[in-house]
Amino acid sequence: EICAGQPANMGLQWGLAIGLLCAQIAFAADTPAAGSNKPTGTSNIIPSAGQAQLWNGNGDVSATGACAADIKAFCKDVSSGEGRVAACLTKRIRAQKQGNVVGRKVGAKCLEDLSKFKMDRATNINKDVPLARACKDDVMKNCKDVSDATNPGSVSTCLRDKKSKLSATCKTEVFRVQQEATEDWKMDTKLYSACKDDVTNLCKDVEAGDGRELECLASKRIQVSWECQNQMFKAEKETGADLRLSVRLFNKCLTDYQKFCKDVEPGNMQAQECLEDNMDESGFSADCKEELEATIAKRVSDFRLDTAMRDSCESDLKNTCGTTLEEMDNDDKVKRTALNCLQQYKEELKSEKCKSEVHRRMQRAARDIRFDEVLANACYDDRAKFCNDVQPGSARVIRCLQDHRNSLAQKCAAALFDHEVRMAEDIDFKYPMKKSCAWEMNSFCKNVPHGHARVIRCLEEHLDHSDMSKECKDEVVRDMNRMATDYRLNWRLNHACEADINKMCANVCSSQPGQVCGGLVLQCLQEKQDNITSQACQDEVFYYELMEVTDFRNDVILAEACRNDVEQYCKDVEPGEGRVHACLRFNRDKLTEACRNEEMKLAAIEYRDIRLRPKLNKLCSEEKAVYCKDVKPGKARVIKCLMENMAQPNFGEECKEELQAREDVMKTDYRYDIGVFTNCANDVDTYCKDAKTKLRGNALVLKCLVENFKQLADSCQSEMSRAVRLALWDYKPGAAFTQDCDSDVETQCPRGARSKSGAVFTIGVVGRCLSKTLVEGKSLAPKCRELVLAAAPKDARAYFEYPESTNAIVQKINDMQRAAGLESVLVDPYARNGSTVTVTGWVALACIISLIIVIIGGSFMIYKRFVGADKPHTLHVKMGDA
Repeated sequence: EICAGQPANMGLQWGLAIGLLCAQIAFAADTPAAGSNKPTGTSNIIPSAGQAQLWNGNGDVSATGACAADIKAFCKDVSSGEGRVAACLTKRIRAQKQGNVVGRKVGAKCLEDLSKFKMDRATNINKDVPLARACKDDVMKNCKDVSDATNPGSVSTCLRDKKSKLSATCKTEVFRVQQEATEDWKMDTKLYSACKDDVTNLCKDVEAGDGRELECLASKRIQVSWECQNQMFKAEKETGADLRLSVRLFNKCLTDYQKFCKDVEPGNMQAQECLEDNMDESGFSADCKEELEATIAKRVSDFRLDTAMRDSCESDLKNTCGTTLEEMDNDDKVKRTALNCLQQYKEELKSEKCKSEVHRRMQRAARDIRFDEVLANACYDDRAKFCNDVQPGSARVIRCLQDHRNSLAQKCAAALFDHEVRMAEDIDFKYPMKKSCAWEMNSFCKNVPHGHARVIRCLEEHLDHSDMSKECKDEVVRDMNRMATDYRLNWRLNHACEADINKMCANVCSSQPGQVCGGLVLQCLQEKQDNITSQACQDEVFYYELMEVTDFRNDVILAEACRNDVEQYCKDVEPGEGRVHACLRFNRDKLTEACRNEEMKLAAIEYRDIRLRPKLNKLCSEEKAVYCKDVKPGKARVIKCLMENMAQPNFGEECKEELQAREDVMKTDYRYDIGVFTNCANDVDTYCKDAKTKLRGNALVLKCLVENFKQLADSCQSEMSRAVRLALWDYKPGAAFTQDCDSDVETQCPRGARSKSGAVFTIGVVGRCLSKTLVEGKSLAPKCRELVLAAAPKDARAYFEYPESTNAIVQKINDMQRAAGLESVLVDPYARNGSTVTVTGWVALACIISLIIVIIGGSFMIYKRFVGADKPHTLHVKMGDA
């Protein structure tokens, strides 16, 4: 009665004394006296769990029974009661198993007695006095409606299920209970009750201990009862989160844990994830790696076992993907959809832990096909057919399937493609490349953050670096070649151009999962490059074009069209640095029509931007800096600027020769002149459709456009005028575009016909000569005349084209002066046959006087400038305090 309610006015000393007395009484009530194996004492620390009788009367193994000698040998200083002697013996047994002790071992009869004690203790939490005391408040908060009296072992099970909500002291004791259950499955009351008959029937010959019975049941799961399977799953889920609770994993990975993860606290999957991050490091044991991979495979196949991801992503699954863990557990389709959702919207997830777990899951799937459930199921038959001898892990099976891509069943090929699309975002998901390029990543890309394909782009940009290893280079080139087969495999382009693709190329290729586009969307973006609105997309398309001109395999459509041509004419040419393209163009006249067309399409793209012509860009670097420093690259602007300055005295010969080689090609095919190709597309389709089908470097379309010059749109006329002007400006005898003027040049412009094309004193000679011939009214071949008229500036074209030439004007003035009776006063039309006007009489005198005035005025200005009268000057004024 005193303990039930102490008076409020009791003194401090009396209060302390009575409090101590009450505590001793309570302990005596909870701890019966020792002396018998029969459970005579009782415990009711947690009333809701039901009162329990204690083993041996004190909740511990008997000090006088089967364990007496072992207790005397190993636990003589341990006082009996509350499981203290049992804990001492358990510690000794664990040390024995790890080989850390010599001499006497705990006897078999003692082991049996200890096992019986623990099995009985597990049936009711009040029998486990340390557990009951540590978790009394936690049971009241989380498990007050659960009773061991009606359902043995249920309170302990409830605490394990809600471990994350428990106090620290309770968690410690719960972990002790879990550890004992993993060492001997019979210590888990519910698991033992559900599976004891299955073990007897299916695994009676299996040596007991260390989880071997449960391993046996797992191997025969299809024959195991539903209730046992359910309890086995719960046990797996519990032990998976803590390395120490997974007996096989702990035994095989203890050394690796101490070597690579000694500072990582076990629990919450932390130790397992640390081991996983280091499993490819040198010195990591094969046994641990094998067991770790088997554990991960189980977790991947059953999402309910992935406790880390479940705990981290529960909120994001609901808010981002609109589902719950319960719905995922009950429906495989919902589970797959939700996991894909987490991967697809990884960047939008709010929880950083969830992002990290999703990233880790994708990393696993990239490394081992067993960790990608969808791919593994879809490719089960193909894997057996093509990769049966390939060991899983290190992406070996995935690489094998990729090597047999063309022979895979449609279901497997589609799943493999979808897998590659998902893994395109990060070097972490490209295991072979990451492994082969470890040194290069540390050397060239050390400060480049992972994700968004940034490290992949960094490696691509260092592809030609002399320090890049062959292994790394081969992997990067392989990845670039694969990336070129479908825009979705190019993560940066896919995301930068999403809006433009939907706007301009939506119907080019199906966006359904597994449907490969084969370069069609990439080609569409190139053809409509001028209409791309996003600068990021323009940059990515340009980068893809750089990939194309560097390696023919990066243009999948061209590579397919030219496969036989490359084999026939360029099989000994190493791909890269544009070598195969150069070989194909050298053999242009021998190529198949399909290959020639694709190669010329690519050449036309190259002519848009000097940066796509590495050789030209290098040879003309100084000329670019001098003459075109303010010209923005693209749309052939820099090349046009350089060509307009070719006649400059200091223009480099190497740059000039390369430009002329480019210009020679432009004169043969309108597609290489971006201005004509872009602005005359409609006119070509209207007036030159037939010529367009006969392109073989013969300038047919260009000639056709000249013939129909008057009907062309203004923008096309402007570009054609420039193109013809450049062709005549740097005239070369026999060129397809200007060959109609060869005879006129021979008769009218002998100097131009004899001069070397491209020389400083040759550029412009033929153009000026033919223009002068036309102005003077001399005869030109009809088609040559059309060329010269097309080359003329728009405002002077009518003057050249119609009969209002200089000679006609002179003749009219002469007729007028005759009618006025001024014979040969103003002009003499017979003085010479040309564009000059001969004046006579007083008009001639006026002209002479005007000329004299101009000469005197000019001389005076020169004199003033020479003596410095008009020289600008600056007045400096010093000011100060002095």
